[in-house]
Order: sequence, then C-alpha cells, then structure tokens
Amino acid sequence: MQAITASQYYLVYNSLSFTIATFAAATLFFWFGRSQCSANYRTAVTITGLVTFIALYHYWRMFESWDAAFNVVNGTIEATGIAYNRAYRYVDWLLTVPLLLIELILVMRLSQAETMSRSIKLGGAAALMIVLGYPGEVSEGMESTRLIWGALSMIPFLYIVMTLYSGLSKSIDQQPENVRGLVSMARSLVVVSWFFYPIVYFLPFVIPMDGGAAFALIEVGYTIADITAKAVFGLLIYMIAVRKSENESDSPAKA
Repeated sequence: MQAITASQYYLVYNSLSFTIATFAAATLFFWFGRSQCSANYRTAVTITGLVTFIALYHYWRMFESWDAAFNVVNGTIEATGIAYNRAYRYVDWLLTVPLLLIELILVMRLSQAETMSRSIKLGGAAALMIVLGYPGEVSEGMESTRLIWGALSMIPFLYIVMTLYSGLSKSIDQQPENVRGLVSMARSLVVVSWFFYPIVYFLPFVIPMDGGAAFALIEVGYTIADITAKAVFGLLIYMIAVRKSENESDSPAKA
C-alpha cells in the first residue's frame, strides 16, 4: 500500500461511508416505490434497486477492507499489512454495469425481440469492458500493463456508446412525448458518467502513483462516478417508469 496522510485516509473513509448511506437509501426508495409503477415497469425498477443493493454490499466490504488496511496512531496513518481489496469494486461493476444498461432497455418497453437482443449485446459488452480493465487496475505501478488493458477495455466501451447514440435513437424517438426527454437524459447520463471511469483509470499517467494522493483520488473518483451512474441514473429510470405508468392509466380503456 502507498503511504497516505491522515487527510487522504479520511477522505476515502468518509466517501465510502457516505456512499453506503446513499445506496441504502436509494435501494429502499426504489423497492418501496415499485408500487407507484404499473406491472410493465416494475421489473426495471426492481433491477434499479438491485443495482444499488449490490453496490451497497460491495461498498460495505470495501469500507471494512479500508478500515482493516490502516491504523490511526496519534494522528498518523500506519499500514497494518492487510491489503486493501480493490477487487470488490470490480466484482460490483461486473454485476451492476450490465444491469444498468438492461434497466434502461426494460423501461423503454421495446419489442421482446429487441429487448432480448439489446440486453445480450450491451450487457455482454459491459461485462467484457470490466473484465479487460481489471488486470490493468491491479498491475501495481506497471504503467505499460495498465495502458494496454485500459486501451483494450475502451473497445467495448466505445461500442456501448455508439450503440446508445446510434442504435437506440430510433427507439427513443418512438417513446411517448412526455418521457422522451427523460429517456434521452438517462442515456446521456450513462455516457457522461461512464466517461468519468476511464478518466480516473488513466489518472496515474498524470499523477505519479508513488504517493497516496493519486490512490485517494482514484478511489474517490470511482466513488463519485458510481453514485452518479447508479443512484442518480436510477432516479431517472424511476421517473420514466412512473410517468409511463401514468400515461397508460390515463389512456382510454380498450374495448
């Protein structure tokens, strides 16, 4: 572990604690809020809550791992010899990142064939992106290894971005008028928040990794991106589901 200062230690410590509370509140909100949605959209909202619940569990494990990795002695930070387990973050992403795309597809209520096709292609690309990024993340200062695996993980990432903006544009245009803007906003939030991850990933090429500053910035950067990509994105999914449910309840009953 890199030597870190007390301020860097508490920055990561407090950010992990805040995120645990955020995901706990978000999970309860989404799952209790399912009753406000029609049956057509409850699966999407359930998955939204599942994403924040999975993130809650892994952030709790990261919090425990961070606490075990250091001791605070007279205001100074001493490593205990127990390594901080960054694998928890990648396991979380491997589970939640494909689900984030699937919940967007489900709330759009596309045809069954398109829903299945988009879910498999986008979910598979998302999982591949995470798997390719992990070896570089744990390369322990080997910049060439981090660069190679980071570049490889950008290939499925760019495929996802292109699919969201080109492949789904027609489907978004077919959404009800009063939710079209929300769906477009949700798509843009995915892309903008996800672009933050590679920025943080390649941060060691800007800030040397021989100090605790870069390590703390990477952890906090990923944490901010997670809150945006999961909790904030989830709120948009919930709003879309509620509005589309209201549209259906207001439409004339079928004969």
